[in-house]
Amino acid sequence: MLFSKRKGFSLVKDSIQKDGMDDPLRHGLWNALHVCIWDGNEYSHYSGTFQSSNLYGLFQCYWHNLFKIPLDNMQNYMDGVLTRLRETYYKVEWYEVYDFIEFTAQNCPEELSDSFVSFCNHVLENELSAYRFVGKQLTDITSEEEIESIEEAIKSSTKFTGASEHLKTSLGFLSDRKSPDYRNSIKESISAVESLCKAVSDDPKGTLGSALKQIEKSHNLHPAFKKALSNLYGYTNDSGGIRHALLEEDSISYRN
Repeated sequence: MLFSKRKGFSLVKDSIQKDGMDDPLRHGLWNALHVCIWDGNEYSHYSGTFQSSNLYGLFQCYWHNLFKIPLDNMQNYMDGVLTRLRETYYKVEWYEVYDFIEFTAQNCPEELSDSFVSFCNHVLENELSAYRFVGKQLTDITSEEEIESIEEAIKSSTKFTGASEHLKTSLGFLSDRKSPDYRNSIKESISAVESLCKAVSDDPKGTLGSALKQIEKSHNLHPAFKKALSNLYGYTNDSGGIRHALLEEDSISYRN
């Protein structure tokens, strides 16, 4: 904390930014774009054409998929494109800024994405934003511990593609702030467990039950843990479970 804030000469920010975005937060996210993306490209001088730049595909994605405007409207020079992007960035609503940085994380060159996401999360934390990147998706936060646990789950399953995809999909259903889909989030989470067990047991066509039996033998799976997984899976598949339409939607919440 700076001297002026420690001594009370200037205000210390103390409210979470959930339904808006102040100037320091917007500026900070633009700086993340500038430092990690614009300055991270292979074609570092902005005065020439940039078709050979590693960012050319990203800019085309902006025009075609995000802005949905004609590609021949895009300038042929880096400085012209960046000027257009900056003008747009500072005109749009706060939630469209989040659209922009999330889209960038998901479509920028792979070698730039990790540093960009890390920089953004640093800004989001410092400026008390209610959102963080988990993987390459922005989501509401309740605690840093929950974010870390989700990220670790996704990272630890990267060699098991099916489980990883189920976890990412589950996160997407859970992070829809206006209409979180708890049913499908739970369904995808259970499917991730099922997929992971099949991968570990090396039996992609087997059932969760047969996979757990194999894992119990080969990996010393604790009987109580096996029973817990079996019971949870059974709950989601019974006549009133998550995978059936008979369960009332309002009986499923974030806490249960």
